[in-house]
Amino acid sequence: MTYRITPPRRLKAHIQLPASKSISNRALMIHALSTDSVLPDNLSDCDDTEVMVRALRDMPAEIDIKAAGTAMRFMTAYLCVTPGEYVLTGTERMKQRPIRILVNALRYLGADITYMGEDGFPPLRIRGRQIAGGHLEIPGSVSSQYISALLLIGPVLRDGLTLRMTGEIVSRPYIDLTLCTMREFGARADWTDVDTITVRPSTYIGKPYMIENDWSASSYWYEMMAFTADSEAETLLEGLMDGSRQGDSVVKYIFSLLGVKTQFASTEAGVPTTVKLKCHPSMLPRLDYDFVNSPDLAQTLVVTCCGMGIPFRFTGLASLRIKETDRIAALKRELGKMGFVLTDEGDDVFVWTGERCEPTGEAIDTYEDHRMAMALAPMAIKLGHVDMNHPEVVSKSYPHFWDDLRKAGFTVERL
Repeated sequence: MTYRITPPRRLKAHIQLPASKSISNRALMIHALSTDSVLPDNLSDCDDTEVMVRALRDMPAEIDIKAAGTAMRFMTAYLCVTPGEYVLTGTERMKQRPIRILVNALRYLGADITYMGEDGFPPLRIRGRQIAGGHLEIPGSVSSQYISALLLIGPVLRDGLTLRMTGEIVSRPYIDLTLCTMREFGARADWTDVDTITVRPSTYIGKPYMIENDWSASSYWYEMMAFTADSEAETLLEGLMDGSRQGDSVVKYIFSLLGVKTQFASTEAGVPTTVKLKCHPSMLPRLDYDFVNSPDLAQTLVVTCCGMGIPFRFTGLASLRIKETDRIAALKRELGKMGFVLTDEGDDVFVWTGERCEPTGEAIDTYEDHRMAMALAPMAIKLGHVDMNHPEVVSKSYPHFWDDLRKAGFTVERL
């Protein structure tokens, strides 16, 4: 399938954002581990959450979590403490995504896990049982999903969990989001040192819980507003909170540098509200930023800076190499088709000096990566239109993305 995306003459949009996938998947894990559990309200309807819902509801002997990285990490930990024998697998790309550090950590705590294919990668055979827990060290530079998976099962471990992270701790806001969500359900879990989290043995207590909408999804609307450079343009986004625990809420500060201002209808703590985005001139000559705490925003900001002609140097991007695709390599190829020459330095630095090349006019490829599709679609505002192969990948986190673009006045048609 290929879409042609053509922008409206003026952007005026009122959007109900999807529920947060990050919070939904954490709340689902807690729901499965809790007593007297109540399914959370406003669960995400994206693919990554749906596979967790089905797995936790049906608990088949073989669980296929498809391309859902969070589900792979969270379910690996969950199955270790759930009686029974299970095979956990996914797509071919998932079988190339490393999981050795998490498996080694769980084995150290007493889990029974066997690789069914190549060592260090899914699929896994897991025999669930009561495990001891205790003290564990893990590199802080690994995916925060590994750390969150361990923390989420911490309360049900016999001796609880003391988790010390060595070296640089990346994606700390996602770890804090996990802790905050756990405490909402009665867990006793907190930082006890600058590099150590202690989770005491306890019981999760089910309660009604409303999930906030997704700040990561909002980033594509910020990008569109940055591209319009039209003081009359306006976008309203529903269901976000001022003071949100979501790490990607930092998007409002980054885009303020790029001329997009954020207004909250209410600043009451913990209350979802309407956010209004308006455009103002941006005179930023260059953007340097470290994405170590918000890697899911990197693609949006790379494309935004290219579209606005703002050179950049972005760091803290090592985790992008092992996502749904190698996102740095994919961005280089696809933005190259649009006429931008980007370079990478080592595993975690991405640079654009302003160098251009002749656009090829080819359709954009999405690499089975939802964020590639959503980050590149707004370039239609700058280029007149964008043709995109396999646009259906957005269902991984934002199933109604194309419908929302149509509501905002974009023409999205199948070629």
